Amino acid sequence: MNAVEIEQAITELAELPFDVAEFPFAFLESFGNKATAIKKLRSGTSNKSDIDGVLQANHIHLKTCDAGQVPQTLSDLKGSKATQTKRNKVRFLLATDGETFEAEDLITGETVSCIYDDFPNHFVFFWPLAGLSKTKQLSESEFDVRATLRLNKLYTTLRADNPDWEKRSHDMNHFMARLIFLFFAEDTDILNGEDLFTNTIETLANADGSNTHEVISELFRAMNTDYPDRDAANLPRWATPFPYVNGGLFSGSTEVPKFSRIAQRYLTHIGHLDWTKINPDIFGSMIQAVADEEERSTLGMHYTSVPNILKVLNPLFLDDLRDHLDQAGDNRQKLKNLRTRMSNIRVFDPACGSGNFLVIAYKQMREVEFEINKRRGEAFDRSEISIRNFRGIELRDFSAEIARLALIIAEYQCDVTYRGQKDALADFLPLDRENWITCGNALRLDWLSICPPTGAGVKVKSDDLFETPLDQAEIDFENQGGETYICGNPPYQGSVNQTAEQKEDMRRIFAPVFKRYKDLDYVAAFMLAAARYNRLTGASSALVTTNSIVQGEQVAMLWPLIFQQQNKVSFAHKSFLWSNLASNQAAVTCIIVGLTISGGVRTIFDGGTSRSVEVIGPYLIPSTDQIVQKRSNALHSLSKMDYGNKPTDGGNLILSSVEKDELLEQYPHATDLLRKYVGSQEFIKGIHRYCLWIEDQQLTFALSIPEIQARVEKVKSLRSQSRGTQANKAAGSPHRFVFTPHTSETAIIVPQHFSERREYLTIGYHDGSRVVIANSASAIYDANLVDFSVLSSALHMSWLSAIGGRLKSDYRYSNTLVWNTFPVPKLTEKNKADLTRCAEDILLAREAHFPATIADLYKPDAMPQNLRDAHEANDEVLERIYIGRRFRNDTERLEKLFDMYTKMTTQVPS
Repeated sequence: MNAVEIEQAITELAELPFDVAEFPFAFLESFGNKATAIKKLRSGTSNKSDIDGVLQANHIHLKTCDAGQVPQTLSDLKGSKATQTKRNKVRFLLATDGETFEAEDLITGETVSCIYDDFPNHFVFFWPLAGLSKTKQLSESEFDVRATLRLNKLYTTLRADNPDWEKRSHDMNHFMARLIFLFFAEDTDILNGEDLFTNTIETLANADGSNTHEVISELFRAMNTDYPDRDAANLPRWATPFPYVNGGLFSGSTEVPKFSRIAQRYLTHIGHLDWTKINPDIFGSMIQAVADEEERSTLGMHYTSVPNILKVLNPLFLDDLRDHLDQAGDNRQKLKNLRTRMSNIRVFDPACGSGNFLVIAYKQMREVEFEINKRRGEAFDRSEISIRNFRGIELRDFSAEIARLALIIAEYQCDVTYRGQKDALADFLPLDRENWITCGNALRLDWLSICPPTGAGVKVKSDDLFETPLDQAEIDFENQGGETYICGNPPYQGSVNQTAEQKEDMRRIFAPVFKRYKDLDYVAAFMLAAARYNRLTGASSALVTTNSIVQGEQVAMLWPLIFQQQNKVSFAHKSFLWSNLASNQAAVTCIIVGLTISGGVRTIFDGGTSRSVEVIGPYLIPSTDQIVQKRSNALHSLSKMDYGNKPTDGGNLILSSVEKDELLEQYPHATDLLRKYVGSQEFIKGIHRYCLWIEDQQLTFALSIPEIQARVEKVKSLRSQSRGTQANKAAGSPHRFVFTPHTSETAIIVPQHFSERREYLTIGYHDGSRVVIANSASAIYDANLVDFSVLSSALHMSWLSAIGGRLKSDYRYSNTLVWNTFPVPKLTEKNKADLTRCAEDILLAREAHFPATIADLYKPDAMPQNLRDAHEANDEVLERIYIGRRFRNDTERLEKLFDMYTKMTTQVPS
């Protein structure tokens, strides 16, 4: 279960009559325990309690009790022998009598003590029961989860109650944005009176909700009417306490969807939450899911965590502001200069969603500004940082509205924190009418008009990066002397998953400058657009992206275009997991790349470490910006690597072990027509498959076997009907694979995909006369053990991990990109003999563990010591050939390899 589902379940439990016998099981069920687990606890099979309670091992010991006995019961639970038994691993204790509720976390020492009805408010405390991490940040988002759940209930109920609004999603979304503002405003004294909105609804609206829409409509009209115009507007007396808000939020139509009794109940439930706890950092992303059909099933899970956002913003510009603050010390003039500089900084997110990056940037800058004001003795001065300097583009209209609203809320909260409630209220209303968040497709809008460049009276003309001219041929500068920083987390979609609209976006961005763009990820368009904007304006950018744009073939496609825009990498976070709250969602492997046209020191972040360098290349490698290009022939003098054999047979030439045995049982002489068939997964996992391998001189005999004849006929039919040229041409020889580089000598199999957890490339050495390597792998035919040694090395693995592509996070091997480009020095006969001996030792070490599979042998945490030792010896011999000693780490390996690659490619034509 995710966090929102848990909250909903325990809220519903709290609303039911308290059942002494049933509560423990219902509570555990609320945290995702399956019916089978509950059944075992009920029967006593898995219940370890020794004091007539319920003890679920590894989780909780809980017990219901008579009125007034909660403290003693909690003490009994704690002193219980079952609790103290280490094998039960009890983390939580819980006691309740239906009136009082008390619990304790035995690991952290945290406690909960509240009335029974309030225990759902502490649902984050028990998150570990559902496998969710109870971090400080997630605990602070508890209110946002609860508010989002209730808003979602209201939203879906209103949609169901108002089918005529089905095609009015914009109007419904704008209505929800107005409600969010009102809920926040009534709890923060922005409205004149505590709970003014909720109390007005409860007082004036009918219990069945029949006139609720009329009451709310009049309130909206009041908040769109300036004070001098109120008499003429003929507002009802009960609406006059509501202040003039406007700013576009309440302008336009005041039409409100109709409310049922249930919808009105949800409305008042939302109103009674404490909206002072709203966290715009997180709430914005949660609330955008309310209006998104695809995201509603995982409501509340789609947000970008603050620590991840700061990985972008800190090195982009926040660290520099803090450094200047430190340097300024108490120097009033330097502090004033820094404050003026900050007032002219603009932060621009071209795919802003609900505004997370913009909100965090604003709040962090306000924190620095407050420190400046404090040091100057001006702590309560009005902020010079305008939220209009935080600009965004967002495709979805509701998210765009929420982004603007989140910034408004953030501004008010910062004013309360740094200036006090009175001054914050005095400056808050009416809202500014200007909208600095643009709703639209960022890849079809002119960024120069949305966030014009900074400068003094110069004009910038459009260039030919886009297919069509920009909306404005010349753009006026604004914000003279200021700085602009682009940030964000744009959509990633790979080429296969792009929508028709996204494919068109890619064509518009790339077709004028690069024809082979179709294999690029969608995020590459944002990278190129940001690089162009940087060149035209002097801005700097930092975007979160998948690691695919710094690996494999995409590097050679994208990065020359970025370099043409005079951009260099200013900083980078190497691959890390970008995860969210949902326990059932896989984290995405991401990188962060900063781009700039300025000079200066560059920084590479890798996990918890950072390194300052002069150059960061497109592979996020220090000291070189060399791009590795695919080659049809190898740089080195080792053996040629080819592709595996391609059947294009609809599975008819391939047999399982059972099918092979059944065929040979009937036709023993058919054994000469069969070969072992090995692809990537077959080799790594030890799966046995076979294929029909029929030479032309064997065809008559093969077709005399009815089953083989039937299989060959099916292949012929499939190829004849295929749209592929290669398959059509091979329809006349359906007994053979369509591509057969197979030879009868020894062969090395190189899986094209394998786990990122492997420390070494998992390759195999086969007798090529009886093994056919499938096209899911690459192969070296007529191979030798020197090839095997080099492929098995940590040195080659580091080259693969840097420049090879990835399938999700797993390695993807390419003969043209990885093997043919791998730099190898000239080998002496002694070198070859030493490497051959090392390869033999690796193979012998593997053989000693027969029948263990390659998958078993190369588990990082379970690799046999003799095999590890053999690989270490192989690394020692090979690396001494390169530099006379072992390399210290992968960084040193790659620096040497890139240096060799650069020298070799300037001498050898590709």
